[in-house]
Amino acid sequence: MTSHRVLRHSALVLGLATCLMASARDGGPAVPPVDAVPANGLARTPPMGWNSWNHFAGRITAEDVRGMADAMVANGMRDAGYVYVNIDDTWEGVRDASGAIRPNDKFGDMKALADYVHARGLKLGIYSSPGAKTCAGFEGSFGHEEQDARTYAAWGVDFLKYDYCGARDQYPVTLENQQALFRRMGQALRRTGRPIVYSLSQSGQFDIWKWGPRTGANLWRTTPDISDDWSSMSERGFRQLDLAAWSGPGHWNDPDMLEIGNGGMTMDEYRTQMSLWSLLPAPLLAGNDLRGMDAETKAILLNREVIAIDQDPAALPARRLETQGDVEVLVRDMSDGSRVVGFFNRGEAPARVTFPWSRLGQRFAKPRNVRDLWNHRSLPTNEGYDEALPRHGSVLLRVGAASGT
Repeated sequence: MTSHRVLRHSALVLGLATCLMASARDGGPAVPPVDAVPANGLARTPPMGWNSWNHFAGRITAEDVRGMADAMVANGMRDAGYVYVNIDDTWEGVRDASGAIRPNDKFGDMKALADYVHARGLKLGIYSSPGAKTCAGFEGSFGHEEQDARTYAAWGVDFLKYDYCGARDQYPVTLENQQALFRRMGQALRRTGRPIVYSLSQSGQFDIWKWGPRTGANLWRTTPDISDDWSSMSERGFRQLDLAAWSGPGHWNDPDMLEIGNGGMTMDEYRTQMSLWSLLPAPLLAGNDLRGMDAETKAILLNREVIAIDQDPAALPARRLETQGDVEVLVRDMSDGSRVVGFFNRGEAPARVTFPWSRLGQRFAKPRNVRDLWNHRSLPTNEGYDEALPRHGSVLLRVGAASGT
């Protein structure tokens, strides 16, 4: 591109930005409607991987990302299904003369970083916003959606988290504007020809689960940001039961990332998060430092029997079967005909659970087998389950229907 074309391109982008921002300030319809985006065929089961924000926030560097990729191979996470290595906000630098986004000094050559991740059998994720700035004040995709999508594809990016936060300063916060802005990037990603999982973040405004699929997205946040504490985690997780009808293969409700291993909750509470997220099912994106995890954290994140529930190909949703005082009893049908029942003690003291198998239906009154997924053992197939749960603790049981049913 010649220099006068560069200047003309930059002037056009600046003019568009000024016009749209003025329209937003005046309360007008800042974003023209955009056609619905077809499904991309990706994420037939909930995405699994790691994201930088919960532990590193703005401190994340390319060296950290390489370290996470190496750790995921060494500790078995990759082989257990965790494949995405996702960089959240603060990687962005400035745009060059042609308007192309460049990484900042913490990251340098993003193509080289993607190659490093890919060489380990993993996939790279990245972050942006439809605003001129991201939530953390870095360069957003405002006016550069097509260009950024092409850049991400050229780097070898496999996952985009697109956060509306930064657009609030430029556009009126309306359903129509959010739909149009998310569709705009969805179309841009589709036109690259590269398979890129598309993740939306806007805290669940405007019932996004009802219209998210028409943006081309594969998952969307249904809640505000999670915190590493029991109240935040449990409120976000159990809320998903009311939204189950809008989640399934290729389009997932996302209650936010896992906090397991970050230190703010007990191991019982972390097992509850893993149990609940897997039973829903929800994306499993670890948010801790994967280097040097202790044995208990590894045992939670790497429990393949629990992961198999999350990744069951039928992708049928969990439902609330009953409550016993502070204990929630959830159940989910699996593709092999079994049922998983989860007991969750939401109370502040230990609670006893008494549950006859007949509550699961006639086919399960005399089950063929019962498997405790956290203790990795088979249980007696007698009348039912009768045990005490610790405060904020959980149990996951996979129950096989009676033979011949």
